[in-house]
Amino acid sequence: MASAFYSEDLTCGICATIFTDPVTLLCGHSFCRECITHVLSLQQQCPQCRTAVPTEAKSLPTSHILKSLAEKAKQAEKIKKEHGDEKAEVAELCPEHEEKLKLFCITDQQLTCIICRDGEKHEGHKFKPIKEAAASLRQELEKGMENLCEDILTTESLANTQREEMTKTKEKSQQLKTQIHREFEEMHQFLRKREDEIKNELKHKEEDAVEKMSKTLNAIETALSESRERQGKVTSVLEITDSDRLLKSWTEGNSMMTPEHFFRPRANDLQVVNDSLSLGPYESHLQFFVWKEMLQVIQPRAELLSLKSNSKDITVSGDGRSLFCSPKSNRAQTDSFNFGAGLYDPAPKYNFGAAFNSRAYPEQYRDKSSLCTNYTFSVSEFTSGQHYWEIEVGHRDYWELGVKDHFLKYDGQKYSTCTPNITTELTFGDKPRKIGIYLNCSSKKLSFYDADNMTHIHTVSSKLMSMPLSAYFNIRSRKADPNPLTVCWY
Repeated sequence: MASAFYSEDLTCGICATIFTDPVTLLCGHSFCRECITHVLSLQQQCPQCRTAVPTEAKSLPTSHILKSLAEKAKQAEKIKKEHGDEKAEVAELCPEHEEKLKLFCITDQQLTCIICRDGEKHEGHKFKPIKEAAASLRQELEKGMENLCEDILTTESLANTQREEMTKTKEKSQQLKTQIHREFEEMHQFLRKREDEIKNELKHKEEDAVEKMSKTLNAIETALSESRERQGKVTSVLEITDSDRLLKSWTEGNSMMTPEHFFRPRANDLQVVNDSLSLGPYESHLQFFVWKEMLQVIQPRAELLSLKSNSKDITVSGDGRSLFCSPKSNRAQTDSFNFGAGLYDPAPKYNFGAAFNSRAYPEQYRDKSSLCTNYTFSVSEFTSGQHYWEIEVGHRDYWELGVKDHFLKYDGQKYSTCTPNITTELTFGDKPRKIGIYLNCSSKKLSFYDADNMTHIHTVSSKLMSMPLSAYFNIRSRKADPNPLTVCWY
């Protein structure tokens, strides 16, 4: 009740505390003298009801009744606070034994009294005096605070780094958007240009065809007009019944022309021009032909890898693009091969990039029924940038493609990616006829695609890739195989 009284009638509307030296304005509202003096120096009106306050109001007398009540209210608040402290002190007693809490149970992490220490509940527990436990805790907290501050600094640094990475990613994304727009615009310009050129070609062919047809149509119409004129003349002659007059009328306009010559068919000398308008392959295969044309202007294009080997068991096509198995021995070969820019020497121990060796090849990778000849080819070393090439695998029942030590393998039944000590089996529906390989040297990522529809197959990422990297080809067969493995050139 008293609390409500204080809050409603003894609280200054400006400082929101119990009055100090209260004064009452002519409008009836009361405030602390210092508070209202400050307000009136800024505006000459009551802060509550906005009633104008005369200048002389600044020297208003103290409201002694309010001052007395305010002092009593402050005294009551003080007593209330002291009682609250006493209750808090009483609250520090053990709730079970009403003894002062003098010990700290380290085992249970709680304050206890001496009786608690000797009780069954805390039997075997470790205790410390409160001050000693508090000092130990303070020391731990201070040490933890140091670590926490360091952790906060580290975390802030990580947050700043992450923000920088976010900014870099957004900038990179914007750069890529600009690049994508530019490159698509180049293709759009090429397509628009080719569209205009093909349309113009069609227009010229149309004009030539229509011109020929117009000449023929004029000749046909002339012949038709002449035939109709003759028809009219013959009709008029046939209407004459007198023989002399009929002969005279006929001979007057035809001189020495006989009826046989006069009625000679003119249509036999005329022929409709049937110039079937055609654009050749652009009529039926326009998109394909234009796509092939676009390949000539697109940069960069697929890598034009060239293959070369000194193995007796492999045949390389004359253009250096295709590999044919033609084994001349039944034993596994461990020869060194010359490919492109340098000589490749298989390692004496097992390595995915080495030629097949029956002694070094792990047991789980051997064909126990019979040893198969195995060939490895590597061409064109890559040291930086991004590279892409396509290999037509056709119907071969075994191949490995990628870069040395990181490749995609097909063994006739399943597909898998192979990296040093790790083989991951893959599952996908279609059997690709052509494999696309994308190498990003900076991020050390190798991606494989079904090159016929550009469907992503799998991406291998490994920090073990060491530059320079070489394109890697591996085929094997028990007998001569007419199905080549071919590098696609565009």
